[in-house]
Amino acid sequence: MDEDDWPARIDVSDHTGRSEVATETIREAVRCALARLKRHDAHIGIALVDDEEIARLHGEFLGKDGPTDCITFDLSEDADFDNACVEGDVVVSIETAAREATRRGHSLAAETCLYSIHGVLHLLGYDDLNDEDAARMHALEDEILTDAGFGPVYSVNGA
Repeated sequence: MDEDDWPARIDVSDHTGRSEVATETIREAVRCALARLKRHDAHIGIALVDDEEIARLHGEFLGKDGPTDCITFDLSEDADFDNACVEGDVVVSIETAAREATRRGHSLAAETCLYSIHGVLHLLGYDDLNDEDAARMHALEDEILTDAGFGPVYSVNGA
């Protein structure tokens, strides 16, 4: 699908001013997730933040201490989930992504896109609260990362 025909709006913003990952790389990974799941009507914001900011959000909205990889905020208002426009924000810690990318032996771009896709899958109703759902979600993340040109990241390096 040509970008001009693509109804989804995907906004990526770097609130750290330090990210080495091109916003277009993240946008394309999110586009691959939406395309694979046939959800072209979307308005998604991806915000790259530091550990301090994600720790603040983690505490404020989830009641948990410390930084995490990503937090998802579902902004959809339509009760008809299957046909509604997907709306939400995904906040990604670029510092956590950098640490994990180094630890797991792949690029910062791959880790950042993994977190972005993970958040989008949450917006689309996927969850990882039990082992079976987590395995399904992580397998789908690897399929999408492969579509985006990274190849499998999660299963290869055991997140």
